[in-house]
Amino acid sequence: MDGTKQPVSIGADGVDAEKIVAEILARVAEKRAQGAYDDETVARAERNNILTMKDDEEFLDRYLACLRQVVPVDINDFPIVERRSFFAPLSKAVKKVLWKLLKFYTFRLWSQQNQTNGVLLAAVETMHRRHKTEIEALKARIAELEKK
Repeated sequence: MDGTKQPVSIGADGVDAEKIVAEILARVAEKRAQGAYDDETVARAERNNILTMKDDEEFLDRYLACLRQVVPVDINDFPIVERRSFFAPLSKAVKKVLWKLLKFYTFRLWSQQNQTNGVLLAAVETMHRRHKTEIEALKARIAELEKK
């Protein structure tokens, strides 16, 4: 490795923690090259690590921003992948037929879930704004009373 302190410490005989960490880093690099970690949300999460949050308000603002991003359920088609090589064509065909048969029901469920998620997020944001306004008013009132 590069000589820095390893984030993993394994005390079992015959286990090479540096090798395990190197394999994990290589796998991450491979996935990153394939585009698995190019998602804007992942990059934002890395920059705004929860551990660096200074107070509850900062955490809550960040948490609400994350909720806004994940509220909608993706109801688009997705690629069907089959890793087994022998039965892959048959298995893929069966999965496609099943998906076409069940698509109507899943879209209905997902659209209802999207509505529910949107309403719940709106309720949480409304309560957050109301409490934030009340707290700011109380802080101002306390500051005014302390001046007297």
